[in-house]
Amino acid sequence: MLSPTVIDDALQQKLQHRIDNKTKPPGSLGQLEDIALRLGLLQGTTHPTVNNPSIVVFAGDHGIAATGLVNPYPQAVTAQMVLNFIRGGAAINVFCRQHDLDLIVVDSGVNFEFDPATAVDRLLSKKIAYGTCNYLEGPAMSATEVRAAIGAGRDVVADLAVRGCNAVGFGEMGIGNTSSAALIMSFVMDVPVTNCVGRGTGVNDDQLEKKKATLQEVYDVHRAAIAAEPTASTILQCVGGFEIAMLTGAFLEAVEQKMVILVDGFITTAALLLARLSNPRILDHCIFSHTSGEGGHAKMLEYLGARPLLNLGMRLGEGTGAALAFPFVRAAANFLEEMASFESAGVSKSGEP
Repeated sequence: MLSPTVIDDALQQKLQHRIDNKTKPPGSLGQLEDIALRLGLLQGTTHPTVNNPSIVVFAGDHGIAATGLVNPYPQAVTAQMVLNFIRGGAAINVFCRQHDLDLIVVDSGVNFEFDPATAVDRLLSKKIAYGTCNYLEGPAMSATEVRAAIGAGRDVVADLAVRGCNAVGFGEMGIGNTSSAALIMSFVMDVPVTNCVGRGTGVNDDQLEKKKATLQEVYDVHRAAIAAEPTASTILQCVGGFEIAMLTGAFLEAVEQKMVILVDGFITTAALLLARLSNPRILDHCIFSHTSGEGGHAKMLEYLGARPLLNLGMRLGEGTGAALAFPFVRAAANFLEEMASFESAGVSKSGEP
């Protein structure tokens, strides 16, 4: 449901007429009709388009990951996966190639020095630092770093808009970032942190209990500071990641640029929760691609009143759910533009002779 501030009544009526007058029973294309209406209202036209659709993957490391308390994979995997993105070998590369999506990989704060010769034109460097601090011992980042990361995320999306992109999906990579997302979920939604914690990259039962206990301890460390100032910036400073902060800025800029946003899984939705604290109208721009297999994501979606397009049991991240959902957004624009009307096709409507 779009906010009243977004709805142009005259335009909505024209769009709805075009949708209903296609050669089909009313409502028979289900969510595609909702997407077509949303695209038209956001773009201010009865002929919406999907131009230069892109996926942006933000990557960053988390200080907590070096302890091994919350993740089965070593922190070094973040950099290794970014190199895999650069070389075109990850799932997100496959799906972006399949669906003709531009892919931008952003070094938000990976604990690795990438070779410029290797990464040229394939990795956008916006590195804030070589990973966050361990939030079990203090704030994850400084207030200055939070501002810089949010601004960098905004800049990435603003550059996309200059290049003609009006539809974007976001992804992430960062060992330990499901822990950060669980903490963000807990603070924003006021849910016990242990109810927000999932298996992430695949912890076993003993590791899951250790992860829950560790994150409860982290929650207790930062509870007073966040209660005193429950803003997105404070939450990011205390328990965020550089990639999550950039995602937050990217969401906010995409709204300013009137883009449609494909929301991926657990970590990107955590960033959306933060962005929504700054701009409640952000949901008007969001199409939720799928329900992640990470336990807390379904609770996030319920909290936001979201209706995702897919439920494939995926929990990979990288923006893979958003990439798989993009064809549905294209289909919504295409049926509105290319499908015959009852008049042009000479087809009788219901109730007509």
